[in-house]
Amino acid sequence: MVARQHVADDSATRLRVRISVVAVGRLRTGAEKQLIDDYLARVGKTGRGLGLGPAQVIEVEDRKGGGKATEADLLRKAVPDGAVLVALDERGKAMSSPAFADHLAEWRDAGRRDVAFLIGGADGLDPVLVDQADMTLSFGKMVWPHMLVRVMLAEQLYRGCAILAGTPYHRV
Repeated sequence: MVARQHVADDSATRLRVRISVVAVGRLRTGAEKQLIDDYLARVGKTGRGLGLGPAQVIEVEDRKGGGKATEADLLRKAVPDGAVLVALDERGKAMSSPAFADHLAEWRDAGRRDVAFLIGGADGLDPVLVDQADMTLSFGKMVWPHMLVRVMLAEQLYRGCAILAGTPYHRV
């Protein structure tokens, strides 16, 4: 796929794709939270004319220590009904930023109202939940801390919007 500059037409702008980062654990303060908030605010601004956004973080917490299966149940309950499910997992598909942007545009153009990116806790996502996802995305073969995955995802969401808007943020 080749990313294309594409501003949504009026009908697509009225039906926006809401973007949710649904993650296990809570980020209270710090550099990671500041970066996430900044990038997701940029998604809101850049994506507005593209029919993408707003973007939000939904956090769930397994206070009883039930493991991956319990975390998966909490994540499922937090996901908007009918959302495209994208599981972040090191065994998923690695893709270029333009290809990722194309997926965002395809979901929008298909009339999808919500896209939810799922980030597990310290032990990752439950394999059953990964199997239920519409797509499994990887940021490489290395394992990343879930806080950094949130930052990298937020940046790629903004980069995807910037690519679709034709801004100079993404350079090849």
